Amino acid sequence: MVNFRQFTTSSGKLVLGGKSAENNEELIKQIEPDEIVLHTKAPGSPFVNIKGEATKKDIKEAAVFCARYSQDWRDNKKDVVVHYFKGKDIHKEKDMKTGTFGVKKYKEVTVKKKEIEGFLKEK
Repeated sequence: MVNFRQFTTSSGKLVLGGKSAENNEELIKQIEPDEIVLHTKAPGSPFVNIKGEATKKDIKEAAVFCARYSQDWRDNKKDVVVHYFKGKDIHKEKDMKTGTFGVKKYKEVTVKKKEIEGFLKEK
């Protein structure tokens, strides 16, 4: 198996995150159609996948994980908007560069600065 960033939510769900554009490509390949995927609204973030059925709490925890490893957080150190969507809503066009994907429909969650800082203290 390809080496992804990972952590486990408080409910025991495995969450995988890409480490690079190439790694994001590998991550997208293993996602099931109904699994939740996350990416920051701004470019420069890992794609993050919650394995299995996810609750709202799992999505929030994975959003914090996604935000933590984003360029948006690295560069700005403020709240980060994260989009989440199902695997079946991801598409790839021939002219898209490595690690870039399109998404048909998504929802969003705002991750607060203090939530990211709290995540950093736990790890």
